[in-house]
Amino acid sequence: MFRIRLVEQPMPTGSKDPEILLSWLLDSMGLVRRKSESGTLDEAQGAIHRLMMGALLPEPLAGWDAKSLGEASGLSQTGVHHQLVKLRESGLVSAQSDGRWHVHVLRGGSISAAVEILSAECKAILGLRMSELGQFVRESDERMSIPVDGEPPEFRIMIAEPGASSEAVDSLDSLVNDLGLSGDRARADDKLARNVIEELANGTSAITILALSEKMGETRSRIGRAVDRMRSAGIVERVPMMDRIAQDVYLGVMRQHDARGADWLMTRGGLGRLEEDVSKKLINGAKKGSLSIEKVQSILEPVSLDSQRVLLNTLGGRMPYGFRVAGRDGAEISERVMRNADRTLRRLRTVAGRLDEALSN
Repeated sequence: MFRIRLVEQPMPTGSKDPEILLSWLLDSMGLVRRKSESGTLDEAQGAIHRLMMGALLPEPLAGWDAKSLGEASGLSQTGVHHQLVKLRESGLVSAQSDGRWHVHVLRGGSISAAVEILSAECKAILGLRMSELGQFVRESDERMSIPVDGEPPEFRIMIAEPGASSEAVDSLDSLVNDLGLSGDRARADDKLARNVIEELANGTSAITILALSEKMGETRSRIGRAVDRMRSAGIVERVPMMDRIAQDVYLGVMRQHDARGADWLMTRGGLGRLEEDVSKKLINGAKKGSLSIEKVQSILEPVSLDSQRVLLNTLGGRMPYGFRVAGRDGAEISERVMRNADRTLRRLRTVAGRLDEALSN
């Protein structure tokens, strides 16, 4: 069955070294463990790299069986089998029967052709799976009323075609697992990622990690890891909780006024950076004790989001963030995820072409 993990990362610009280009490709397809900062290139390459460089890239259509692959790469039979499973699942290598043996070839006869073929499969299967996900997303214009804050994380998603159905696992459970949202080592009975995506897909506004944690009876760290995987896949995004800013500014102004006074608020407290009319209203309200969350919200209406964020920081608070699915409906979410995947696949095809050129030279 087709299964691949796409990991977006900076391209190896200018490099013509086949070793480096292949390492980048394998890493971007999730076929090797992440390289450590201190590891050498040789340590980072691993068994699958040796299998490709020692056999499949020099002679892509030679019809390699497990024994000859082991001799060319120096791997054991068990090691060869383990790597071949990953290469076949990813769509780089195909197998055919030759009598009693299975022989393996690099699809299309070159690395660029193999990546071209798997790219088409990736887009077709991901489009199918995202249409499945869209059926669980409640349409809501209100959900998208607040603009996204900050850059999204590195794109990373698992793409797997549907497998055999099971009575113990419903379609949403299978989809969450096939998209890699449950993590690599999730227990079969662990419904956390499914519950989180279901909550966000049905919500009409952003929700904080703390609120999700309390609602589901899970730790904040587990909820946070699940949400991070969904953000990396482009399915979920982070937004500022606008309705919470006024509350936190109100608490900060009142607390700092009682502890340090109006002069501190105007200088180190950050109110002096605002328009004079805005800062006066906040100071006078704090002095008279007439300030309220609703009044702060009204006073801050003409102030930009960036300025509100700075004010919150100088008052000793932090910008509150929530999370939502990344679109008003399933179609918008699918479009975003497909766009991210297409960008990553274009990079794979570009580097694969450069690798073919480097090998031919």
